Amino acid sequence: MACAATGAGVPPQERFVGITVMPEYIQAEGVDRVIENIRQRAGATAVCTSPYVMAPADEKTGSREPPIDAGAGKVRLLDRPLWGRRELFVRTAPAFAPDLALYRGLRYQPPPPEDLTRRDGARIGEFLRAARKAGLRVYFQIQAASPPGYRVQFGGPADEDRPRLPDGRIPPRRVDNNASLASPDVRRYTEALIRDLCRAWPELDGIRVDWPEYPPYFLDGTFLDFSRPAQQAAERMSFPFERMRRDALEAYRLLHGGLTNRHLESWMEADGGRFALAEAMARRPGLAELFRFKAALAEELLAGFRKALTEAGGESKELVPNLFPPPFSLVSGAEFGRAARHSTSLSVKLYTMHWPMIVRFHAETLLGANPGLSERLVVGTLARLMDVADNPSDRLTDYRYPEPEEPHPAGAAAQARKIRQARASAAGAPVNALAHGYGPLEDFRERLRTAWQASGGRVWVNRYGYLGDAKLDAIRQVCADQRLA
Repeated sequence: MACAATGAGVPPQERFVGITVMPEYIQAEGVDRVIENIRQRAGATAVCTSPYVMAPADEKTGSREPPIDAGAGKVRLLDRPLWGRRELFVRTAPAFAPDLALYRGLRYQPPPPEDLTRRDGARIGEFLRAARKAGLRVYFQIQAASPPGYRVQFGGPADEDRPRLPDGRIPPRRVDNNASLASPDVRRYTEALIRDLCRAWPELDGIRVDWPEYPPYFLDGTFLDFSRPAQQAAERMSFPFERMRRDALEAYRLLHGGLTNRHLESWMEADGGRFALAEAMARRPGLAELFRFKAALAEELLAGFRKALTEAGGESKELVPNLFPPPFSLVSGAEFGRAARHSTSLSVKLYTMHWPMIVRFHAETLLGANPGLSERLVVGTLARLMDVADNPSDRLTDYRYPEPEEPHPAGAAAQARKIRQARASAAGAPVNALAHGYGPLEDFRERLRTAWQASGGRVWVNRYGYLGDAKLDAIRQVCADQRLA
């Protein structure tokens, strides 16, 4: 897995440069051009795609590309035009004919092949084989808990498998479309999908799984999961479900109508609120149990994926989960040491355009539910607690989804700190920094440099649609840097 720009004194096997290329660009630009850009221009050592194909659609029958991210991401535009456009509506189809025997008796079934599959599906296998011939390692990315699992915008679980709040409600707003990680039906489906992909494309080096956790984009995400599947899992795993529900509901109600400025003042102290956080956990031990429970569910999910991958493709097949960084990981269930037991490496997301969006989503919820709260205290508390900036602002107007040519308001020190924290928690497992290509060139270059150095020379870049030629050149240049942590 050596980078094309390996330097003296650094073991080549520790340097890794991967780029995510969604299938639509293989279709639109062609196999040869994409591989030339990835391998020769960017100097990458690995490429990841997904098992679907895409076609343009209209607003009624398709989803926006690029994704809209719960409305906040509607400012996003593609750097590389797709079928001549920087934003469009699209539909997808599987790139293969699923082996239905693998799904026999399961609640969730894969979508059948259609004309788009028959027309373009073979291009994915062609791309994988050509990429391997060019010296690239090849991976698929799938959704961990959102059938059919090919892409987050298409699919999702039945209501009885959706995660629920402590009062039994399904959260009204989400960016992800994940099921409860405890759902046996969703787990069995994704395990069958992994087996199916290994059989259909034996040339795969590994599988990346996205969101094997409870993504905390909104405040509600902190208080999941109290669904029926989760209750059954808690009883099986000896977690105190009713205590978790009681303490979570008490905290939820405090944040949705009982919060005062006095509550927030201690979070603005010089200690960053560490004492206030410890005191809150001590008062409501069920919350700490809830976070431990999420981590246990996420580990059990990955253990099943690892078993399916080994059975279908052998132990050499890599399992690489994509995970939220610290401190988001504490409430998402992404406990790096536990995930590492079943993973070849761990990819920690530096999706810095999402961080101000998360601060805004949480702040708007708290301000809307608690009249009279100080915006300064709410925003300042959240920005410091989430550790998203080196000099955090306490003004809500400073936290929004950045425009395409606007630098991301995320501190370099904060980004590096998150990767260091993940590496320290990962029990020696390799940790990849998963940087995002969205944003202006120089901002992207600096974010990539931070990711490259803090990770010790292991990066994935998401995704090709945001990587114009100048950004591809920047990847090669940054990955020649020898100053690694």
